[in-house]
Amino acid sequence: MEPRHITPRYSVSPQILPEDLPAIKAAGFTRVICNRPDEENPPELRAAAMAEAAQAAGLDFVVLPLTHQTMTPENIAKQEALVAEAEGPVLAYCASGTRCSVIWSLGQAAQGVPADDILMATAKAGYDLSQLRPRLEQG
Repeated sequence: MEPRHITPRYSVSPQILPEDLPAIKAAGFTRVICNRPDEENPPELRAAAMAEAAQAAGLDFVVLPLTHQTMTPENIAKQEALVAEAEGPVLAYCASGTRCSVIWSLGQAAQGVPADDILMATAKAGYDLSQLRPRLEQG
């Protein structure tokens, strides 16, 4: 597990494993969001298997699969709500953590957060999203 903190409440990670979930719980996370479509994973890492392991570890587990084509305003709002409704810190994961960082960035831009602030937060977490600047500046 490689959580990369973007804010105190929102972290991202490359693909996690079922055996990582107890450590994720121990690290203080209360919700895990899977942003990776099942088609990208073998059966043991698909959402149903991960949800079962998360439940066993005492974690809330939510699935919002994302691709470039599904980074819609509706899904951006869903991700924002999933984070806001969580009882504590959230860990979102996908293949590399980039999609989770992108959707967070788009949500922040929609709320009027300056692009420089968004890009600085994601860069500190190890994600260079500078190519998103034009979209972030549109809000």
